[in-house]
Amino acid sequence: MSTTVIKVSQKTIAEMMKDYHHALLNKKVPYTVFVAKKGQTTITAYTSGKVMFQGDRAEAEAARWSDAAVAQNSAASSSKAALSSLPAGFSQLSVVGSDEVGNGSYFGPLVVCAVYASKEQLPALKALGVKDSKMLTDSQIRAMAPKIEKLVPYQLLTVDPTKYNQIQPKYNTVRMKVAVHNQAIRLLLQKIAPETPDAILIDQFTSEKNYRNYLKSEKNQVTEKLFFATKGEQYHLAVAAASILCRTVFLDELEKASQEVGVQLPSGAGSKSDQVAARLLQKGGLPLLAKYAKLHFANTEKAQKIAGYPQ
Repeated sequence: MSTTVIKVSQKTIAEMMKDYHHALLNKKVPYTVFVAKKGQTTITAYTSGKVMFQGDRAEAEAARWSDAAVAQNSAASSSKAALSSLPAGFSQLSVVGSDEVGNGSYFGPLVVCAVYASKEQLPALKALGVKDSKMLTDSQIRAMAPKIEKLVPYQLLTVDPTKYNQIQPKYNTVRMKVAVHNQAIRLLLQKIAPETPDAILIDQFTSEKNYRNYLKSEKNQVTEKLFFATKGEQYHLAVAAASILCRTVFLDELEKASQEVGVQLPSGAGSKSDQVAARLLQKGGLPLLAKYAKLHFANTEKAQKIAGYPQ
């Protein structure tokens, strides 16, 4: 049984309580706001703002709220060990950094990007104002992305909802991200060869042990010089640049899909997504929804109830 802990605002906890309304348990646990049981996953929200997910699908369920959370994997101790093991002066090394966007959004693709930022390119990236995409507006991100693309080698991979839904029954959320991160890094290493990075930093979404276990299932594995850190953009500009390129593609794809279907598709996985999904179900049933949404999210079931669509 896996455990994942995230930290969210009180507003998000209120949204979660509403979202898990039908799954709430009548349990009074000290210092908690609510306890819910969704399938085999138990969700416990604490007054401190921490929310704990326990069960086989803990990471996948926590990922639904990742846009509003600071992920704190249950393997926090191993994460701290990984951070302490970063080489001295890591931020000034030549590094491949990878990040992903869209994992916690019901609509839109999963986008992974790997960027190679050599130490010679770091001053130019800093001059551009490269930093965590969450600290930038969408317009700033879109303006900065083309400049980053001209400056550094990168590899973008996009898993659209149709492909995502085909893969998902076999690949859980974490395994899918491992596969796509590994592929993006591998292709980027081929691009920059014979040059090699001093290190590869992955914005951590699971423990290193878990990552490497899933990696064993991949045909072409990148296993050397790997480092993992939550909020990886704080430790190297390569990850920050990757997050900006990811976000740009995600926004572009979501906008393109919205124009195609004639409905504004929201980011995230809140109640607004339920309402929009219900409209798509009424318009074209599950086949239409599957083109734009990640069907394994709980939003699908809620949208079916709203739309009166047979489950």
